[in-house]
Amino acid sequence: MGILDGKKLLITGVLTGDSLAFGAARLAQEEGAELLLTSFGRARSLTERSARRLPRPVEVLELDVTRPDQLEAAREAVSERFGRLDGLLHSIGFAPQSCLGQGMFAADWQDVSTMLEVSAYSLKALVAAMVPLLTESPSASVVGLDFDATVAWPGYDWMGVAKAAYESLARYLARDLGPKKVRVNLVAAGPVQTVAARSIPGFAHFEQVWDPRAPLGWDLLDAEGAVAKACVALLSDYFPRTTGEIIHVDGGFHAVGA
Repeated sequence: MGILDGKKLLITGVLTGDSLAFGAARLAQEEGAELLLTSFGRARSLTERSARRLPRPVEVLELDVTRPDQLEAAREAVSERFGRLDGLLHSIGFAPQSCLGQGMFAADWQDVSTMLEVSAYSLKALVAAMVPLLTESPSASVVGLDFDATVAWPGYDWMGVAKAAYESLARYLARDLGPKKVRVNLVAAGPVQTVAARSIPGFAHFEQVWDPRAPLGWDLLDAEGAVAKACVALLSDYFPRTTGEIIHVDGGFHAVGA
């Protein structure tokens, strides 16, 4: 038996095989979960191609998290397929070019607001859409993929601000959803060479310093290992009284100074 036997999960953010969400989806299936994935627009063909690489076939739902009609349609689709939702993995982010690698003064409000809507507010939008199904589960779990927002990172700029909002939002969602028996936690992952990470200016700096400084070391290619295991553990019933937490899966980098 796997730790997710019988669980019905919705996983966002699978793009290619190196996506952190793909590693979590693969392991979740191996641990017994039934899955639905989401994607939208031109990216959907990539998600569907990656879905065919999973141990078992998985349907991909169309979902642009900025569109209320698609959020409603996704909830209806999940309800038809599963009847309830035991877990949700949020792995969604987007930043216009002006928001990364150009300091804090290059981006205007329009670009910043777009980034905040997709990268932070979408956690609330998606969870709100799925609450009626999450509350049908005896033990539901929402997990979001994060990058430590307690310090300023090279090149991360406004996305760092979005992650700070994301972390705060997760705590407030945990407060509001706790009485409904829905847990909300984040996994703050170390840098992994995904398509999204490679679009961040200065990502090479993380490559140079992370492994030497992390007490446990760090593998920049480990998209399907430590981070996936943390996500699956939080989606399981192994953390029944943990909510509003940020689990760092970064080799311990966050805990040490220079």
